[in-house]
Amino acid sequence: MMGDLQVVGGIKKLNNNNYKTWETCMKSYLQGQDLWEVVGGRKTTPPEEDVNGDLRKWKIKVGKTMFSLKTTIEEEMLEHIRDENTPKEA
Repeated sequence: MMGDLQVVGGIKKLNNNNYKTWETCMKSYLQGQDLWEVVGGRKTTPPEEDVNGDLRKWKIKVGKTMFSLKTTIEEEMLEHIRDENTPKEA
C-alpha cells in the first residue's frame, strides 16, 4: 500500500485514531533533530535580540518543525494548523 509509505522519519501520519503514538514519535523525532525547544521548550517565541544570528537560526528551526508537523498529519487534519505560524500555536 502506498499510503503506508507516507512517513517522515518513520512516523505514520496523524489521523483521528493514533494521536498518542504520533505525539510520542514526533516528540522523540523533534528532540533528536534539536527542534523540540521551539515547540515545548524555552525557545517557543523568537529571541528579543538578534545576537549572532539567533533570530535567523530560530526561524530556520521553526520552519523545519512546521514542515515536520505538516507532513506527518493527514490532509483532513492539516486545515487545523494551516494558518499557524509557530510550532507552539500548531
